[in-house]
Amino acid sequence: MSLSLLDLWKTMGLFAKGIVVVLFIMSLWSLTIAIQKWWALRAARRETMKFTPEFSQFLEEDNITEAIKLAEGYKKSHVARVLGGALGEVKPLIQDGSVTVADINSAERAVERNMLLEVTDLKRGSGVLATVGSTAPFVGLLGTTMGIVNAFTAMAATGSGGLASIGSGIAEALITTAFGLIVAIPAVWAYNYFQTKVDNLSAEMTYVSKEFIDYLIKGVSGEFGRSRFTREFNPQGPGNSNPISK
Repeated sequence: MSLSLLDLWKTMGLFAKGIVVVLFIMSLWSLTIAIQKWWALRAARRETMKFTPEFSQFLEEDNITEAIKLAEGYKKSHVARVLGGALGEVKPLIQDGSVTVADINSAERAVERNMLLEVTDLKRGSGVLATVGSTAPFVGLLGTTMGIVNAFTAMAATGSGGLASIGSGIAEALITTAFGLIVAIPAVWAYNYFQTKVDNLSAEMTYVSKEFIDYLIKGVSGEFGRSRFTREFNPQGPGNSNPISK
């Protein structure tokens, strides 16, 4: 008797074949999501590595105009998108030449809102990987259970006993469990990998966002908030037009 995968597929019943097809779809789905998430996180990481030092440098130089332009230029960077939203809300306040505690609280809330949206976007698809990793073995086990039931039913109908008479049925049944494990293991690995990546990216967003808030706090009560911000957005004086709006 041949026990090759092709021969087992040919001898499988409709139920067992249906289980294999379902597991194949689950595997293809999880693999597609894993590749998409890997590519997106890779692009976000590469842009963030370029964006963060440049943004920090602009803050040290009090160059808010270039910081805003920089954040708008990095579309794939999670950190740039978070800070871009906060800068968009704080920009009109900075143009007035002063930053108050209320303004900083507004900027901090804007950062938190954007971070929440970014983390949600980064975690998109992780639920599918978790579901596939946790349910694929049970789907395979369902096929195994029904295969063994069919094998013993056939043995009872023919009146023959022994492993030789039910060996083919048991082999057909166990293959679905093996396939279920093959589908589940990579999905679990991918889920844990991306969870770690998302945690690291969240830490990066938190660190840079706090740096930006600290930058605003330093300018609340000193000349920093009144003169340098004013010169940055209106270098010709408080009575002239704003070059950013042109």
